[in-house]
Amino acid sequence: MLRMIRGCVELFAVCLVLAGCSDEPGRVAAPNVNSSQGAQGVEDATSFEATKRAAEQGDAAAQNELGVMYYFGRGVTQSYAEAVKWHGLAAEQGHAKAQCSLGVMYDEGQGVTQSDAEAMKWYRKAAEQGHAYAQFNLGVMYDEGQGVAKNEAEAVKWWRKAAEQGDAKAQYNLGVMYDYGRGVAKDEAEAVKWWRKAAEQGLADAQFELASMYFHGRGVAKDEAEAKKWYQKAADQGHQKAQDAVRALSR
Repeated sequence: MLRMIRGCVELFAVCLVLAGCSDEPGRVAAPNVNSSQGAQGVEDATSFEATKRAAEQGDAAAQNELGVMYYFGRGVTQSYAEAVKWHGLAAEQGHAKAQCSLGVMYDEGQGVTQSDAEAMKWYRKAAEQGHAYAQFNLGVMYDEGQGVAKNEAEAVKWWRKAAEQGDAKAQYNLGVMYDYGRGVAKDEAEAVKWWRKAAEQGLADAQFELASMYFHGRGVAKDEAEAKKWYQKAADQGHQKAQDAVRALSR
């Protein structure tokens, strides 16, 4: 069985949900204004104060951004609890990014007691506003039966919505569902279609699967040259199975 990909509930993708992050997730500390990066620290602190003033006046976008700053410790001591507070205030005003971020924090138990039901609630609110990452995560929740009864058709529905907005992980998972006929009628040509979209965005897993479809002539005319091309693209990103395939085809 092909593995599914999770999205913003994984630490590596939280930046995508929380918007504009250039820090490496999991390695973020409060800025040190006395370090060689002091100027940046001062700038972050100034930005924090301005953002906090706007947030305290009820500006939803500022509340969301303040939650981001607390989450990553930008201009302020890092605090998941404060991040939850400010994302929550923005989320209650209908701010989609904040709703998705709040879903992440409930999903991961960051600054709040872990709750699949609460994660599901906030992902849904953001997803219904068209937030692609929330749509992706909502699909994951339905596929895994996390916080809701398992429903592969609903997973397909939400992944399709995210995929149509260009979310590569959703495109990949949609390809999996079509390839196996899970939650949708089996259709290898559709699997190829969605894996190609994700592959063209650089997703290594999709590049590998697309290569395999070309190699075996499933859902597309057999073409070893195209297969090798896509195996190589995935291999160049460190995909182990693709690297093995490239070596095998080079013999």
